[in-house]
Amino acid sequence: MAIDVLIVGSGAREHALAWKIAQSPRVGKLYVAPGNGGTAALAENVPIGVMEFEKLAAFAKEKKIGLTIPGPDDAFVGGIVDVFKAHKLRVWGPTKEAAQIEGSKAFSKQLMDESKIPTAKFAVFTAAAPALAYVRARGVPIVIKASGLALGKGVYVCTTLEEAEKAINEIMIERVHKDAGSEVVVEEFLDGPELSIHALTDGSAYVLFPPSQDHKAALDGDEGKNTGGMGTIAPVPWAKPEIMASIDVKVVVPTFEALKKRGVLFQGLLFPGLKLTLDGPKVLEYNARFGDPECQVYMRLLKTDVLDLFEASIDCTLDAVRHSVEWNRGFAANIVIASGGYPEEYKTGFPITGIDEARNVEGVIVFHAGTRLENDQLMTAGGRVLSVSAVGGSLKDALDRAYEAVGKIHFEGLHFRRDIGQKSLG
Repeated sequence: MAIDVLIVGSGAREHALAWKIAQSPRVGKLYVAPGNGGTAALAENVPIGVMEFEKLAAFAKEKKIGLTIPGPDDAFVGGIVDVFKAHKLRVWGPTKEAAQIEGSKAFSKQLMDESKIPTAKFAVFTAAAPALAYVRARGVPIVIKASGLALGKGVYVCTTLEEAEKAINEIMIERVHKDAGSEVVVEEFLDGPELSIHALTDGSAYVLFPPSQDHKAALDGDEGKNTGGMGTIAPVPWAKPEIMASIDVKVVVPTFEALKKRGVLFQGLLFPGLKLTLDGPKVLEYNARFGDPECQVYMRLLKTDVLDLFEASIDCTLDAVRHSVEWNRGFAANIVIASGGYPEEYKTGFPITGIDEARNVEGVIVFHAGTRLENDQLMTAGGRVLSVSAVGGSLKDALDRAYEAVGKIHFEGLHFRRDIGQKSLG
């Protein structure tokens, strides 16, 4: 029997989920709230905001939605799953209590410390003066993090004391990340390549996805401020089975065990971001949902019906299906095309051209993030505007196709990184 599905969110992650779910033989009507210019071609966009939980629940009841899939971090941390469950609506993802592993970096660091999960040495502060004193005593390089949610922009890697002082001032005094900056985590700097790990769980069994790698910095060479992600590759060629086995044993299993010890049932998607240091894998942070760029490459590579996996995660039947999850061979890459100035100030409202030409490149799909339709013309409407996704038999094939397609898209001030995945080609 077909089920109607509601996806909550407006980014490229939600477009990718809609694209994949639309392929399921079991899906009926598909809705996305609020959606974007790309989801409108696959589903019915619903003008309800991500954080309007009661309105979303009322819509789900009215339309007899069989399954709701939230995408963004603030929805989970804000308690969308709790609200839907209170209305006896079927919803996927972690509760507010479980999502605090992402919602509070202070909470997650303390959990790692108590459970001996490898991570950077850290200290937590609720006032700027002691944080500044700690930084001056520790020296640089050092990492300053807003403890709460900051759309991927609350992490500052500081190589000078001046940068560290500016970061603390921005977070705690100027409150550029609003309430996310009421508490800061100050960490030692970890050197090594980053890796994104995604584990889908029903609270007991879990499925470990292939390793992926996001590129957070705004500019080539990992320069500039952190963003929500400028491009991703998967799988990661150098993340060999022995590395993944080590991560599984040292990070994934003990994290789930630590949550259980606290009496927290985590159902949904756990996403630890890691650094591969000379001392082994160390956790940078936890996320309680799909990474945005990562979700796009996973949806391109996943062969199994993702609707089956979401339902198994809800129904605690993942153990019965986890060994039959199939992935397409080859590689996937995506390149984010952003508005000029992102992640800082940027302008929107510019017409976008060339998407049809980009889609004509073999293996390419263009996922929308910050777009809207205005009198049948697609316009820019956000910082990250589009994600050009490509698959190929080799990582080079996937990247070449993605960059060829990127070259066909135009809008005023567009910006993208030209080195996504390059370090993994060597």
